[in-house]
Amino acid sequence: MTAPRDPGRRVPRPARPRGENPRPRTPGSRPPAGRRPAARPAPGRGGRPARPLRLGSPRPRLRLISLALTLVMLAFTVRLLQVQAVDADDYASKANVNRYVPVRLAAERGTITDRSGIALATTVDAYDITAAPDLLTPATAGIDDAPRQAAELLAPILGADRAELERRLTANPRSQYVVLARQQTPQVWKQIKDLKQALADKAERTGGVNVLAGVNREAHSKRVYPNGELAAGILGFVDAQGKGAGGVERQWDRTLAGKDGKRVYAQSGGRQVPTADVEEQPAVPGSDVELTIDRDIQWAAQRAIGEQVRASRADRGYVVVQDTRTGQILALANAPGFDPGDVAGADSTALGNAALSDAYEPGSVSKVMSMAAVLEEGAARWDTRVEVPNRLPRADRAFADDVDHPTWYLTLNGVLAKSSNIGTILATEQLGRTQPEANRVLHSYLRKFGIGRATGLNFPGETRGILAAPEDWNASQQYTIPFGQGLSLNAVQATSVYSTIANGGVRIAPSLVRGTRGPDGAFTPAPAPERTRVVSGKTARTLSTMLESVVDDHEGTGTRAKIAGYRVAGKTGTSNRVDPKTGRYHGYTASFAGFAPADQPRVTVYCAVQNPTSGSYFGGQVCGPVFKQVMEFALKTLRVPPSGKEPARLPVSYSPRS
Repeated sequence: MTAPRDPGRRVPRPARPRGENPRPRTPGSRPPAGRRPAARPAPGRGGRPARPLRLGSPRPRLRLISLALTLVMLAFTVRLLQVQAVDADDYASKANVNRYVPVRLAAERGTITDRSGIALATTVDAYDITAAPDLLTPATAGIDDAPRQAAELLAPILGADRAELERRLTANPRSQYVVLARQQTPQVWKQIKDLKQALADKAERTGGVNVLAGVNREAHSKRVYPNGELAAGILGFVDAQGKGAGGVERQWDRTLAGKDGKRVYAQSGGRQVPTADVEEQPAVPGSDVELTIDRDIQWAAQRAIGEQVRASRADRGYVVVQDTRTGQILALANAPGFDPGDVAGADSTALGNAALSDAYEPGSVSKVMSMAAVLEEGAARWDTRVEVPNRLPRADRAFADDVDHPTWYLTLNGVLAKSSNIGTILATEQLGRTQPEANRVLHSYLRKFGIGRATGLNFPGETRGILAAPEDWNASQQYTIPFGQGLSLNAVQATSVYSTIANGGVRIAPSLVRGTRGPDGAFTPAPAPERTRVVSGKTARTLSTMLESVVDDHEGTGTRAKIAGYRVAGKTGTSNRVDPKTGRYHGYTASFAGFAPADQPRVTVYCAVQNPTSGSYFGGQVCGPVFKQVMEFALKTLRVPPSGKEPARLPVSYSPRS
C-alpha cells in the first residue's frame, strides 16, 4: 500500500546509477525539447575540473583606438591649416611655377613688297628655344646636375656650345625664362620635342627626372630676303630679336611687327594637361609695306653701278631712279652692297644706305640750280654772251676750268654745255648789285631746290647735307658754291633737283612707300607728297633744252649718255672729294644726272661714284655710261615711247666779231 504524498514535502528522486540512461532511446530519437545533456567538465591538472573562461572588458581597447584616431585627425587638421592658411601663398606660387607655363605668341611680321606686290622681304616659320632655369634647380628637379644634363642633350641639336648653354641655365636660377637659341627651324624643334617626350615617358615608368621638362619654344618667324642683296640698302635688316634695325625694316617697324599675343597652359612632367584651362590672347599680324621700287629697275641699277665701282676701283657708288611725274623712287642702288639675311658676314662699311647717308660736294651737276636762278631772276637768257677767260681772279685765288683753254666765247647755254666754272661765276654775279646780295638770292634758290633740307623720306641715317647761311659764306665759298663746291648733299637730293626741272619747275618731295596693306587686306595709300613751285614752267623748259646740249652737242661733256630714239637732258659733274677719314680733299666724285625723254619727261636717273682710282675720274666718262644703261632699261620697262621730234640744238658759242 502506497503511503499518501505530502504536498508540502519534496520527495527526493532516487539516485540514478552512473552511466544509466533515464529512459531508453531508440535510434534517431532526439532528447526532449528544452533539455540538453549536461556538459561534462574537462579534467584539469591532477584530475580536477578546469575553471570556466571569462571574457575581458572591451572598453579600454575602444578608448585607446579612439585616442589614436583623435591624434591622427588632429595631425591632419593641423597640417591642413598650415597648407591652406599659413603657407597657402607659398604653396600656390610653387604650384603655379611648376604647373602653368606662359608662352609668347609672336605676331607674323608684315611683308615688304615692290610696287607690283613682289616680295622683297618676307617671313618663314622659326622658333626661339627657351627654358625655365627655376625648374632645373636641385630643390625642384631633385638632382644636382640637371642643367648640365639638359645642356649635354641640347648642344648637338642646337649646334651650340655645351658650356654656354649650361651657363645660361644656371646664371639666374630663379628665372622662369631664358633664351637658349634663336631663329631655329621647325625641324630642330621637332627633335627637341621628340626627346622631351621620350624623357617624360621614361620618367613616368622609372620615377626619374625629365631634365627637359622646362624647355619650350616660341613661335618666332624668321625674316628672309628672297632676292639676296637686291635693294638691301632700302630694306635694311632685323636684329636677333626680330626687330627692325635698319632701312625700311626699322623705319616701319611698328607697322610691320604687329602685336604679340600670349598663351598660358598647364603642364605636368613636361606635357600639357589636356583637361586644364588654357588662357590665350591671339597675336595681331603686322601690315605689309608696299614700296615705290620697281624690282626689275632696281636690279638693272644695282648691276650697273656695281660693275662700274669694281671697274673704277672706287670706294662706292649710287644710282637713283625717280618718276618725274610723281616723285616716287623707282630704284635706289648702292655698291658695294650686303646680304640683309647675313648681316654678321657683311662689311660694316656697306651697311646702311649711302645714297642717303653720304654727304658730298656735288660739283658741276649743281650748276643747273645756279642757271635756274639766273634765268628765273632775269639776270641773263640762254643766249646771253659770256666771255670766259682762262683764269678768273676772285677773292684770294684765281679760278680755272677743268681744262686749260684760250678765252672762250660762250652763250649761257654753252657755259652749261661745256661746264665752265668761270662762266658760272660770271653769270651768278649778275643775281645782285653786290656780291652779298647775289649770295642771298642764290641761297634762296638752293633751299627751294631742297639743299640743306630733309628729302621727305624720313629714312634712318639720312643726311640733310650742308648749306651754310649766305652771310657765313667765306671769301672763296661765294664763288665756289655756284659751281658745286662748298656745299654738300646726298644722292636723292641731287636726283630731286633734276626731277624738279623735268616736272616743269615743281618740286615733288621724293617718296619710297606707296602704302600699307593691313591683315584684313585693306590698302591704305601713303599721304600725298608735298609739292613746291621752285621756278616757272618757262624757266624749266629753257633749262631742259639747255641740258640737251650737254648730251647732244659735240661740244657737250655728256655725249656718252646719248640714247638712240630718245632726247636726253643731263649734266656731268666732277668735284673734289673730301676724304671722310682726314677731312681734307683727296680724290674725286664723278657724277651724271639727267632725265628722258626731254620733250616729255618721265624718268630721272642720277649716278655718282666716289673716288674712282682706275681709268678716268670725269663724270661724263665714269657715270655717263651707267646713266645710259639704267635709263634705257627703265624706259623699256615702263614702255615709254621714243621722242617725237628732234631737239632744238641751241648754239653753244658765238663769234666775238659778230
